[in-house]
Amino acid sequence: MHPTLHWLSAVMLAIPLAAAGQTSAALGRADFRDNCASCHGKAGQGDGPLSSWLVKPPADLRTIAQRNGGRFEEDRLAELIDGRWSGDGGPHGWRDMPVWGQVFKQRAMTQPGDSPQTAEWSAQDRIQSLLMFLKTLQLP
Repeated sequence: MHPTLHWLSAVMLAIPLAAAGQTSAALGRADFRDNCASCHGKAGQGDGPLSSWLVKPPADLRTIAQRNGGRFEEDRLAELIDGRWSGDGGPHGWRDMPVWGQVFKQRAMTQPGDSPQTAEWSAQDRIQSLLMFLKTLQLP
């Protein structure tokens, strides 16, 4: 293999690893505060300042595991937060909650030098960080 291609391969492999290393409950807490608390409330109880304006009350995010027999189903929750599977019906798709996967990807694309692939990794990292934070909210 040509030395340049070897170096490029190493860099391409490192990008997803670096992106994956950017997840944390602290980042999830910041995203929750900035994007979710207006509906779900600061503590995730479903009592945010916009909750009374919504047709369907926001879920109490502290009881996700309780409602699922003690299981915090990360894959299902990641799909729910991402929302891109639900179709394109405007900023909320065909559902009550914003399509955060699309929102996070679009925000990442505003960064200089970002490609659709790195923006997707960024969106997925933000969703994983939100899940890490939501785990900390779960009631015993």
